[in-house]
Amino acid sequence: MRNARKRTFRLLAVTTLAAPLLAAAAPVTSTGWASSGSLDVTVDNEHVVTGELAKCTADGPYGARTQGGATGDVAVFGIGESGCGRSDAVAIAQASGHRFETTVLRRYGGPVLSVRTYSAKCATTATGSLGEVSIGAVDGITVPAQIPPNHRIVIPGGPAGTALATVILNETVTPQPPDGSLVTHAVHIELFPQGGPASGDIYLGTAACDPFGKK
Repeated sequence: MRNARKRTFRLLAVTTLAAPLLAAAAPVTSTGWASSGSLDVTVDNEHVVTGELAKCTADGPYGARTQGGATGDVAVFGIGESGCGRSDAVAIAQASGHRFETTVLRRYGGPVLSVRTYSAKCATTATGSLGEVSIGAVDGITVPAQIPPNHRIVIPGGPAGTALATVILNETVTPQPPDGSLVTHAVHIELFPQGGPASGDIYLGTAACDPFGKK
């Protein structure tokens, strides 16, 4: 099903409480990085990995671009780009991509998944980080008009009633206990999460920020 409108979703800010100040603290430098996408999957015993596409960091490179291309017969990435930097104490990271498609599930009776446009960005604050993603037209799954954080869509058809894949939209990953950092993905596709003939993860639009990352 096509979901034609581009939608932008802000994530709740992630904060951490500071301990009482007992001595002069050493200055810290916030960090951030972003990537237009990545893929690390094993399909029928063949391992396919891309690394982070068009990766930038707040310490440089400050921008990157990829023309995309096919990753074996697993997926096709379109043009992607990223930009990172700092404004005083604030680190900012963002990345976007276009015309992604994966046919890997079709060999197991599943749908072809495509995303026309997507992006992820984050920025640090004095005590934490905040993020935002946008997702354009999607085919192969039904996407709600308003996507809450960490919205999961299960694609059935795996062995013994398990899932072929789980698609997570507007995903936020934070450590436990929280330390103010976050990683956000516009789209995360997990293949056969309960086990099967394929495994691994595909990420579209990743941005990560940490206000206390560089001591």
